[in-house]
Amino acid sequence: MKTAALMAAQVALEEGKYAQGFPEYGPERMGAPVTGYTRISDEIITIHCGVASPDIVVILDATLIGQIDVIAGLGEDGVLILNTPDDPANVRKELGLKGGRVFTVDATQISIDEIGRPIPNTPMMGALIKVTELLNMETLKKDIEKKFMKKFGDKIVQGNFNAIERAYKEVKSE
Repeated sequence: MKTAALMAAQVALEEGKYAQGFPEYGPERMGAPVTGYTRISDEIITIHCGVASPDIVVILDATLIGQIDVIAGLGEDGVLILNTPDDPANVRKELGLKGGRVFTVDATQISIDEIGRPIPNTPMMGALIKVTELLNMETLKKDIEKKFMKKFGDKIVQGNFNAIERAYKEVKSE
């Protein structure tokens, strides 16, 4: 989640927007859930704290549902994007969501197929772009290439590109 939050903020900055991206670690043990926050705006951002009332919630791990309040603060017109093969209508029912929009994508399977490992953060970026249109796909790809090419090489970079594009196409809504 930390990587995805920071990546979204970096891409927004590269597109000339104002952005913040940062994780929040609780006092729990190693391996405990991590919350990542991202703010994107056309205006200067003057607050520096966690997001209490998000417009968009992206959940990388569906097993968190029922363990923590994954939609805390999400308003009636909010957007939820969940990494799961489940149908959005089932997710809405399970979470008791009355309003807003619910989207699902099997980002874990996509990442296994395209990258060779269960790393759902980059496919979830593809779903986020499709659902919100906040960021540009080409800017995201340039950022991934810049960060990953030297460290991982062309095969991993192309796998990430494929994963993003596939999630963009496969994200489901009600």
